[in-house]
Formats: sequence, structure tokens, C-alpha cells
Amino acid sequence: MTSATNLPPETRMRKAIANRDASYDHRFVYAVITTGIFCRPSCASRPARPENMRFYADGAAASAAGFRACKRCRPGDDHSTQDRMIDVARYIESRSDERLTLADLGKKYDLSPSRLQRAFKSSFGISPRQYQDAIRTNQFRSLLKDGDDIAGAIYQAGFGSTSRVYGEAARHIGMTPSAYRAGGAGETIHYACRQTVLGPMLMAATDVGICFAQFGNDEAELLGTLGSEFPQASLVASNAQESPELDNWITALNAHLGNESPRPDLPLDLRGTAFQVKVWRFLLDTDDGDVVSYSEVASGIGKPRAVRAAASACGANNIAVLVPCHRVLRSDGNIGGYRWGPERKRALLDDERMRRSGQ
Repeated sequence: MTSATNLPPETRMRKAIANRDASYDHRFVYAVITTGIFCRPSCASRPARPENMRFYADGAAASAAGFRACKRCRPGDDHSTQDRMIDVARYIESRSDERLTLADLGKKYDLSPSRLQRAFKSSFGISPRQYQDAIRTNQFRSLLKDGDDIAGAIYQAGFGSTSRVYGEAARHIGMTPSAYRAGGAGETIHYACRQTVLGPMLMAATDVGICFAQFGNDEAELLGTLGSEFPQASLVASNAQESPELDNWITALNAHLGNESPRPDLPLDLRGTAFQVKVWRFLLDTDDGDVVSYSEVASGIGKPRAVRAAASACGANNIAVLVPCHRVLRSDGNIGGYRWGPERKRALLDDERMRRSGQ
């Protein structure tokens, strides 16, 4: 039984409770009529019988119905805790180059280290330490792109030692710092721009495979985006003599977009963080016509709490259609965002559903 029509579907709520899915913690609470208590979906308490559950939009609605908050998962603290975690994140951002321990953060925000860790991970999907390292890595990447030497960038970003940056940053960047700083130096990347049924697309490839396939308004815009991704590479327009495969690949992809053929199985050169590549490889295993939620992606790569990070990885995908991030929807079934516009996402999904149904 539900208490409002704007809640997620009941089957989805029950699944979230069974999986203790923290991504639903701010979308509804459930109450148990035999105990008089309401909980978050992620509560670690033993699940109640399905017939004894009631669903509410938030803690205030459950309290108004006469239920009291669980002392274990503290669902009544949602708003204040969320605000406090946002403050913690801003504090970390302002002091990313400092050593910040859980004990220090807990003392500042009047929380035990373990409680702060749980609350932060519930809000952002990662720990405070991982959040700080992500900020440092972004700063490190920017410094390298701006031409700073590696040693100077390490210390400016706050890593403190070369051993940490070659462990942490290499894990996040997906390659060594020197390789990232090279920005494609020494590589020749061929590209071709074509008008497709979904608008202009530029495809580019290294010797390994396709490293870039994006939609845009025109070739100049797309070439600028390619250049920003590979600032040190030699970018060469395909003339169908030096790189005949690329022209064939983009022709095959356009035929797929026109619903004339299946999605072509082309070689890919995936370049991103280790986490991003995990997300993209998970999406490569999905089938035409299938859709998944961001929480299902996060769970599928073994990081069930990293829902926001999974969504960011989808947004960072440089290879449209071939890495099918368009198959990821919001948990409520809404189409959600798409780097190249919701209209293109909807068109891709509609075409895949038609192909799957044989129409």
C-alpha cells in the first residue's frame, strides 16, 4: 500500500528495500505497521513482511501517519544530514591540499568518524577521502594540461609525494601522469565528419580503434572538441586512402542510425579513468532494446553506492552510440540526461525497441 501517487512504482520500491539501495533513500521511506517504525530503503534492519509495509514520500508524511523514525537508519535526519554533508564537501573542496582525517571532519561537524563516513557515502556514493582525491586528481589533470611539470603538479594538487600520485592519480586518470600530460603526443588520430540521420557526427580513431564519436552542430565545433581531448596529437582528416577503415566505420554506424543494420561491432580505444572504463564496459554488454538505471550500472560494476559517479561516467563518454550510454535511464523510468540531447537519446531508444520487436 502506498500513501501518494508521486512515489516510484511499488515493485521498484520493494526491490530497493530488498537490495538496501541507498540511491532511493531520499525518494521514499517505508513504515512497518507491526512495529510502528519507518525506515530508509537502505536500512540494515531485518526486512518486514511485504503485507506489513506502507510507503511514504518522506519522514514528515510517515510521522504524520503516526509512525516514528528508526533509531538505526535515522530517516528523519535526511534534510539536516544532507545539508551538513554538502557543507562537508564544500569544506573538503576549499582545503583539498590539506591532510583531512575523518576524526578532524567529525570534530568540526559534531559527528563520530564512522557516522560521518556513512552519511557522506550515503549522500555522494564515495568516502570523504575518495572525494578529496577526486578533487586533487582534477586539479592535477588541469595543471598537466596547462603545461606544469609533473613534480610541480603533484605538490600543487596536494598529493604530497610521487608514490601517491602514481598510485591514486594513475588509478583515476586511467594512465600514468606522464602519458596523460602528453595529451596524445606522438599519436596520429584520423577523423571524418559526416551528416547522419541524427545530425553531424565526427568520428576519430587511433591505431587501436575509435577513440571519439560525437554529435554536434557542425564540423568546426566537433573538431574543436576533439582537439581539446587530444591537444598534443596530430589530427588528420581522413581522405579514404590513408584510413579507409574509418570511412567504412562511420558509414556502417550511419546505416545503423538509419535503422538499416545492427549496431556495428567496431574496435574501440577507451580512454578514461579506471572507474569510467568499468562503466563503459558494463554498457557494452547490454543488448539492443535493454535499459538500465544508474543504480543498476553502479551495482553491475560492484560499486552499488557510486550511483552519482556512474552517472558522471555516462556523461563523460566520448564514443556515442558505440558505447551505449543512451540505454541508462533514471530509476523512476524517466529518460534522464544525455550529452548529445534528450531527443537523440529518445530516437536511439525508440529505434532499438523497434528492431528488437521486429517491426
